[in-house]
Amino acid sequence: MSQRTTPARGPLFGMGQVVATPAAIEFCEVNEVHMLTLVRRHCHGDFGDMDRDDIAANTQAIKSGARVFSSYQIGTQKVWVITEADRTSTCILLPEEY
Repeated sequence: MSQRTTPARGPLFGMGQVVATPAAIEFCEVNEVHMLTLVRRHCHGDFGDMDRDDIAANTQAIKSGARVFSSYQIGTQKVWVITEADRTSTCILLPEEY
């Protein structure tokens, strides 16, 4: 399920420094996934394969300054994008690395 919280024109929140784990970089390269696309979706409110409760939690997190979490299904694997509550960093990683 892919939903936007609002029809945003720009990012909904700051992401700070964007980093990725070596495994996430390799996975995206092998699967021809542009990491920038994932980051754009994340910061514009398209949280990927999240249920309604998780989307609501992210919407509240944007307002309150809590952590924002997205999950994108790519084939049989997922890639996560997590922005820390203090908005100093966003990390792209695989679930098993969390």
